[in-house]
Amino acid sequence: MMISFDVIIVGGGLAGCRAAVEIARIDPTLQVAVVAKTHPIRSHSVAAQGGIAASLKNVDDKDSWEAHAFDTIKGSDYLADQDAVAILTKTAPDVVIDLEHMGVLFSRLDDGKIAQRAFGGHTHNRTCYAADKTGHAILHELVSNLRRCGVHIYDEWYVMQLILEDGEVKGLVMYHIESGQFQVVRSKAVMFATGGYGRVYNTTSNDFACTGDGLAMTAMAGLPLQDMEFVQFHPTGLYPVGVLISEAVRGEGAYLINSQGERFMANYAPSRMELAPRDITSRAITSEIRAGRGINPDGSPGGPFVYLDLRHMGKEKIMSRIPFCWEEAHRLVGVDALNEPMPVRPTIHYCMGGIPVNNDGQVLAKNDTLVSGFFASGESACISVHGANRLGSNSLLECIVYGKRTGAVIAEYVQNRKLPAIDEQLYVRNAEQTVQDLLDKKGMYHINQVRQEFQDIMTEYCGVYRKEHILQTGLDKLRNIQERYSQICLNDKSKCWNTEIIEALEFQSLIVVGQTIMTSALNRRESRGAHFREDYPQRDDKNFLQHTLAYYSPSNIDIQYRPVRITMFEPKERKY
Repeated sequence: MMISFDVIIVGGGLAGCRAAVEIARIDPTLQVAVVAKTHPIRSHSVAAQGGIAASLKNVDDKDSWEAHAFDTIKGSDYLADQDAVAILTKTAPDVVIDLEHMGVLFSRLDDGKIAQRAFGGHTHNRTCYAADKTGHAILHELVSNLRRCGVHIYDEWYVMQLILEDGEVKGLVMYHIESGQFQVVRSKAVMFATGGYGRVYNTTSNDFACTGDGLAMTAMAGLPLQDMEFVQFHPTGLYPVGVLISEAVRGEGAYLINSQGERFMANYAPSRMELAPRDITSRAITSEIRAGRGINPDGSPGGPFVYLDLRHMGKEKIMSRIPFCWEEAHRLVGVDALNEPMPVRPTIHYCMGGIPVNNDGQVLAKNDTLVSGFFASGESACISVHGANRLGSNSLLECIVYGKRTGAVIAEYVQNRKLPAIDEQLYVRNAEQTVQDLLDKKGMYHINQVRQEFQDIMTEYCGVYRKEHILQTGLDKLRNIQERYSQICLNDKSKCWNTEIIEALEFQSLIVVGQTIMTSALNRRESRGAHFREDYPQRDDKNFLQHTLAYYSPSNIDIQYRPVRITMFEPKERKY
């Protein structure tokens, strides 16, 4: 039997939960559901460490929302839509205070105010934090509020399809991982808050659930994805596991050191040193490794990583400000950061691109027309407040500001809207057939081996540095992977708790997203932010001061462009 809700939110992270809480606050009579393939508490937002930026002026009274906006736009290499950044930075102080009132346990200054630390690319100390577990602290409070507000939670349900008919989103097709049950859900509005796609690559700070499902479903429904070439490499992934060592560590004073013992950031961003924006710092580390000044596990030069050195910071500061980072290094690679430096190198971390939306979170189709009943927020959306490169501590801020804003818009939007009509049995039959086809495959390849090859191709051919012929070769190899996907086989033939079915569905998402990233990167013949073309090393505002729109089909990806909204600061050369 078909289920109906006023609003369905896909994704249980910060953006989705904040939207759900706002809808329930505005109109407690609305029936709201959150659907997530993990329990919301296990959403990747819980792993966010460093903090949330806001010009509260608790540490620096010269800070302002305008300064925050300028830092964000400069950090974006002028690709951010500036009206959206103004909303983000103006609203930031209020949403942080709102979180505090909900019960989020921020770290404190001696006078009791919320503590603020330095972060890369920010010219003022404006990052509010809860030690180095900020996402954890915020998400727990939001999920507690979901319960209090009576939001229905479908955890461990995998959304297989977005139901889009005649330009209107009408609901979802869901698959219950535990039981193998299919469910069609209709609603007056659907919001995607499905997070990023780090698992497109072989080394990432993202958890295993970050497979870009929401983006892939959107693309397969015929809607565009925006700015997918802009993939953020976080400079300090713990070698060799790829787990994040938060930017908070450098914010608290850690050094980056090469094999010669030099703080090499002096050669790349002398005014900001270790707190340069992430794209610049990642390229600097990669350049040091390429030049033979990386370090091997035995300490000899010429290796695949550099050092992040905390030792001068002292035990008290390390264990009070960044205890989780110390713990991760100790647990995962046996390094005691009190007495020895951490091995780090860039790791895939964040996607600046995503589902194009307006400032109210409404999803855009061709020619900026609105898709009726469809909204998106958080990392899966592209508003765009991050442009070509996101500043640290702006991602949690985007989730909260635009999660709240989109929730408020949805609460108003559904008031006079009727539930749509859906042919439930048609969608159930199609979903059953999709899963049965996977179970019936008698191919020669296991998912893990093909997926590993796919992730290796993405990493090798679409990494920190890019070139035309390398991207084209990578794209050809991805098409070969797409053909081999039809020849996979599943060992597990059961319907209940069959994780291989989920892996096969996720892999399909990865293929769609990976091809879109690589095609978008091939077509952007300039270097801007996180997208660095060695064959086009300069930024080209004349031809590419615009957003990429990629329209996916299995045989071809059509690339179009739309202008960047410039309302405050004229683009100029980006120096640090």
